[in-house]
Amino acid sequence: RLQESRERLSVLSKLCYAVGGAPYQITGCALGFFLQIFLLDVAQLDAFYASIILFVGRAWDAITDPMVGFFISKSSWTCLGRLMPWIIFSTPFAVTSYILIWFVPDISRGQVMWYLVFYCIFQTLVTCFHVPYSALTMFISREQSERDSATAYRMTVEVLGTVLGTAIQGQIVGKVDTPCIESPLFIGVTNSSVALEELNMTHDTGSLTETRNAYMIAAVVIGGLYILCALILWAGVREKRESSELQSDEPVSFFQGLKLVMNHGAYIKLIAGFLFTSLGFMLLEGNFALFCTYTLGFRNEFQNILLAIMLSATLTIPFWQWFLTRFGKKTAVYVGNSSAIPFLILVAVLDSNLIVTYIVAVAAGISVAAAFLLPWSMLPDVVDDFKLQHPSSHGHEAIFFSFYVFFTKFTSGVSLGISTLSLDFAGYQTRGCSQPSEVNFTLKMLVSAVPVVLILLGLLLFKLYPIDEEKRRKNKKALQDLRQESNSSSESDNTELASIV
Repeated sequence: RLQESRERLSVLSKLCYAVGGAPYQITGCALGFFLQIFLLDVAQLDAFYASIILFVGRAWDAITDPMVGFFISKSSWTCLGRLMPWIIFSTPFAVTSYILIWFVPDISRGQVMWYLVFYCIFQTLVTCFHVPYSALTMFISREQSERDSATAYRMTVEVLGTVLGTAIQGQIVGKVDTPCIESPLFIGVTNSSVALEELNMTHDTGSLTETRNAYMIAAVVIGGLYILCALILWAGVREKRESSELQSDEPVSFFQGLKLVMNHGAYIKLIAGFLFTSLGFMLLEGNFALFCTYTLGFRNEFQNILLAIMLSATLTIPFWQWFLTRFGKKTAVYVGNSSAIPFLILVAVLDSNLIVTYIVAVAAGISVAAAFLLPWSMLPDVVDDFKLQHPSSHGHEAIFFSFYVFFTKFTSGVSLGISTLSLDFAGYQTRGCSQPSEVNFTLKMLVSAVPVVLILLGLLLFKLYPIDEEKRRKNKKALQDLRQESNSSSESDNTELASIV
């Protein structure tokens, strides 16, 4: 009990730790929901080039996670800790590159390279923030209950961060009407190319400039929040060195650790399950703005619908934390993820109706909350299970977290690139006021049928995950016994040394 009381975290420490998770979610949500529609309708890139930017950016983001995990595993302890320097020094450069993503350069050529370069730079720098921050979970306390509690705080703030990202980006951009062009098929002229050229010349370019300025204002506001959250994290959280680290500061072999981690069955089964469920929600996120704008016809309402999803998710995080404590984490996975399926089907089957869409948005938000909370609550359990099986191997926490993010991001990059490319094949019209029926059908598939199939596949894979509540309790007790043995051994060594002296 004395050991547990020393490991207890104050509410202030948990809050400061939780605030550190907001920058990744604020920027990620803004990019996830709005970058596709920004590239297509504001920067006016061809859908093919937009798909390349989205795929390469996400794929590069995935590659940087294990790279950063490797360098973190080689990092030595400093006065700020081993993980905190990565978080602090990457922040100003990440904010600068993020703002430049939303800038439309006045150049006739090279726009594709502009967005591709700065998107990749930002993804690298935000990885330097998020991977060490994720691994920090294992160093704020050795008590599993305290880590779970801190994770619940973190998930609440992170989902609140998605609300902020959606609200700031959506409300600032939503106040400006992005100009669109009527399809020449509905105009009584014979030469459609001439009609499009005339419409482009006579259209109100001032409105497009206002839209671009709105995106820049939103980017600056979000960048300011990023810096503020990083400062709060640095001021309120201190890393705790594990007793094993105190015995030896020799660098850990990354590739040997990677081999051990990838051979750990519980970890592979966990990331396989979350890979498919996360992929379903990411497809929904990436295409939902276009789906609301064109398929449902809510051009001026989609930012409010997105806000309803994120507010619902934020308010239900405490419920899911109670649920997983009461009924177990595996049960929470099944209930939380499957609850989204009927509503995803409903929004695609029913005719466009604003009230029904808001009801579906609130219901989907409840499931999104579970999808946010559960991976980060279950990963520490896998790390503890690994420690019991490999008690002499230390310092692999960053590998667990970085490779989970790697697999998720890489597959989401592939899926988002393919989904944007499929819109191009379906005949997506840049800045069009309406889209062909093929595009609307494709959007329905991308936000309904495909996510439902992916979620079901993920839930089937979770059947193989071996760490249930009984196994988790046994692991907790075994770890406590190991630490007591380690402390007793350390104390006896010190006593023996003192007697010799």
